[in-house]
Amino acid sequence: MQIVQSSLLFLLAGLCEIGGGYLVWQWWRNGAHWMIGVAGAFVLFLYGIVPTYQHAHFGRVYAAYGGWFIVLSLLWGWKVDAIRPDRYDILGGAVCLVGVAIMMYWPR
Repeated sequence: MQIVQSSLLFLLAGLCEIGGGYLVWQWWRNGAHWMIGVAGAFVLFLYGIVPTYQHAHFGRVYAAYGGWFIVLSLLWGWKVDAIRPDRYDILGGAVCLVGVAIMMYWPR
């Protein structure tokens, strides 16, 4: 159960960071309304809160989150920007998730 809860928290954190960053990008780089930028800033603020619910310490959580971020960024690019990951992206993402599993869930 702890692995499922932790994974859901990483997923939510990733959606907040990538989604918030995407909204700021749309405002700043693509001329979207300034409220889009404000919404993005708020979602990025939520990203700062979500990882605090992980059971591990700060350094481990943020190091492991990096693996999730890589995979979620590839998925976001595929679904939102229609840039399909190639086999090396998929392999690299899988390696990252193995690293996450070792860091976060390996018995100590």
